[in-house]
Amino acid sequence: LTRRYTPPPAYVIIDVKPVSMKIPTTAYFAAEESMGDGEPPQWTFKHITSEIGAMESEEVGVEHLLRDVKDTTISTLANQVTGKLAAIRGLQERLGEIDVYLKQVLEGKLPMNHQIMYMLQDVFNLLPNVAVEELVRAMSVKTNDMSLAIYLASIIRSVVALHNLINNKLVNKERERSVEGKDKEREKDKENKKNGKVDAKEGDKKAAGAEEKPNADK
Repeated sequence: LTRRYTPPPAYVIIDVKPVSMKIPTTAYFAAEESMGDGEPPQWTFKHITSEIGAMESEEVGVEHLLRDVKDTTISTLANQVTGKLAAIRGLQERLGEIDVYLKQVLEGKLPMNHQIMYMLQDVFNLLPNVAVEELVRAMSVKTNDMSLAIYLASIIRSVVALHNLINNKLVNKERERSVEGKDKEREKDKENKKNGKVDAKEGDKKAAGAEEKPNADK
């Protein structure tokens, strides 16, 4: 059915949840394979290499979208560590593929591809010479400087957090004092009102008693 609309159809399987760092696609195409012995050819699937590409405008648009997509529950440091771990895993897989290819070439299972050999030679020639003492010293100094900066940043963060905690406690104490002061003022007002009512009643009684005495004298 697909050959009616696409002369060389390709069957692509896309892994929605990839586990490894490889390209999450596997492509096949239909090809006729002769079985020999006068049997008619049969259609079979053959694996083909696949790659994922995009236009420059599409890449820019995807980069802008990824900048806006951020997980607030994960810090930027965690994202950087996750990205570096993924890159190291991908590099390990690529080195494993190179190792398998070279072993198969040495064993004679695969023919030698001079273009691949030239590219591998360029890769190894571009690697830095880690055995140089100056480079080792510079790397150790750089690592120590970065570790010192991380240590100082962690200390500053802990001090700032402690300072904020102390300020929070002081603010809560001031609020409690203000609430207690308001409660005491209310109690005083209630007591003053009660005392005022009692004084007024005693004054009325005295006034009534003073009026009764002149009447008795008469």
